[in-house]
Amino acid sequence: MESVFVVVFVVFGIAVAVLAYYGYRSRLDRERGLRSLALAEGLDFATEDPFDTAGQPFSLMQEGEGRGVENVLWGFWHGLEVRVFDYWYYEESSGAEGGSSRSYTRFDCVIALIEASCPQLRIGPENVLTRIASALSFDDIAFESDEFNRAFHVQGRDRRFATALCDARMMDWLLGNALGYSFEVTGDRMLCWTPQGHAEAKLDLLAIAKTFHDRIPPVVASLYPR
Repeated sequence: MESVFVVVFVVFGIAVAVLAYYGYRSRLDRERGLRSLALAEGLDFATEDPFDTAGQPFSLMQEGEGRGVENVLWGFWHGLEVRVFDYWYYEESSGAEGGSSRSYTRFDCVIALIEASCPQLRIGPENVLTRIASALSFDDIAFESDEFNRAFHVQGRDRRFATALCDARMMDWLLGNALGYSFEVTGDRMLCWTPQGHAEAKLDLLAIAKTFHDRIPPVVASLYPR
């Protein structure tokens, strides 16, 4: 019986070591891929965040019980100053026997400045959870387009700002190009994010963020000057 216990213990130890090794290799491969991407796109790169990005005033940066930023790229991309990074947060839960575990959620993110001083507004995919949240709160904003309302959840306190930002042109673009992406604006900055993908997916995210930035209606800067 004791020998069986030893064998199980050894097998378990080997499995843990193999998982740790593949986790390390995966992180290393991602770091190399993002470093190469930064070099190709003329951006600076650091594995650790030099900007305290997790302290930015976005609602995404307040989710979870712990959070972090890594693999940061920054500089100018097609004329837009950007900060691109991996972001994660975790939720902690307790087991029946008193132990605890963490569940991690990871995103690819881009931050850029905008020429306005905006009330906080968040635009993301509509789903069952956002519909429940809408029923329990008063800051979900509906638009005249039923198709847009079915696809996107818009959350904010300033309806005037929401309708200025999400004009017909912006809504058409979001429906045709940005399903699966989320956006938030607050003050003079914007955040765009999507569930974490491979390193090269950062280019798609950059393109989406820049197009969203460039399609912000001029009336926003007029009504909410920076």
